[in-house]
Amino acid sequence: MATKIIVDSACDLPKEILDKYDIEVLPFNIHIDNKSYKDGSEITVDELYNALKKEKIPKTSQISPEDIKKIFNKNAEAGNDSIYISFSSKMSGAYQLANWIADEVKSEYNNTNIDVLDSKAGSVATGIIAYKAALLLKDGKSRDFIIEKIKFWADHIEHIFMLDDLQTLVRGGRISKTQSFIGNILNIKPILYVNDGKIELLQKARGTKKAINKMIGYLKDKSYNLKKQLIGVAHADDPEQAEILKEKIEELGGEIFCIEKIGSVLGAHLGIGGIGVFFLNKKGS
Repeated sequence: MATKIIVDSACDLPKEILDKYDIEVLPFNIHIDNKSYKDGSEITVDELYNALKKEKIPKTSQISPEDIKKIFNKNAEAGNDSIYISFSSKMSGAYQLANWIADEVKSEYNNTNIDVLDSKAGSVATGIIAYKAALLLKDGKSRDFIIEKIKFWADHIEHIFMLDDLQTLVRGGRISKTQSFIGNILNIKPILYVNDGKIELLQKARGTKKAINKMIGYLKDKSYNLKKQLIGVAHADDPEQAEILKEKIEELGGEIFCIEKIGSVLGAHLGIGGIGVFFLNKKGS
């Protein structure tokens, strides 16, 4: 019996990795101008960022129960087990919804295993977890062993990212218009991180250069070994700053395994501009 790794479209990984390891993707829904699109198949991340540039306000909504059940059923009918590594349960209801549907499918297919695991993460952070799980699967590790590792990585994955513009945070109600005005006037860059699955403000910096240096300092303090792990970089349609961040990480001896655009789900809430780095803070051997 084979095991299939499943993620959702809040996970950011290069398409070649998704294809090579047959990682399946469940789409969130993106809403622009009163129209709904399945993320990844009916709207691309570039189209999402183009809408933001036109000052449109994209919204996101849950993965449809039908899409979740369809993929679980497909694998069960093929005699495969499923491991769904979900977007953080603190930022989405996908984890809880998929658990309900998994129980329903397992009651119909008694010989199938469906495990729904909370990545406590998003973007390339979830991507790192899924990629490492796929590598273990390729190496022939058992499903129980892989599940144990996913849970460990979810507890030790780090995200730190800087935003260039505060307007999208204002629209989302995370900061006030007054804070945004002051921040923009003073060129304040918020540095955020994910704490127990939730996005929180870590610190602020005046200017992009200082913000990147603070991010590098956080990476040095938190990483267990930059030379022996996967490090991912993501950007919100800002490849130039992502390249600067990559070069600084490489100066420390770290090796970047991917640079990805932040996908539509998080991009809709974070806005254009900004960069992030993702890594593990403890080795799970």
